[in-house]
Amino acid sequence: MPTYEYQCRKCKRRHEASQSITARPLTTCAKCGGRLKRLLGSGSGFLFKGSGFYITDYRSKSYQDAKKKDQPSAGSPSASPSTPKKT
Repeated sequence: MPTYEYQCRKCKRRHEASQSITARPLTTCAKCGGRLKRLLGSGSGFLFKGSGFYITDYRSKSYQDAKKKDQPSAGSPSASPSTPKKT
């Protein structure tokens, strides 16, 4: 259920209310009886819980490409540790 933020036009009190999407907006302040205004909010982001959801699954293509460039490949000399040669 979404949470909406309201502000009273008379006493300027702000409060939040959890309401169904189909519910009508609140109109009167419980404290002073003034008219309420529903405020625009940023809302909340999605939070995926459980197995199968990883933050890296939803990275942009440009981020993934840049990450691949930064990681050394397995066949490059810089990826394997250098051992001193005995003579």
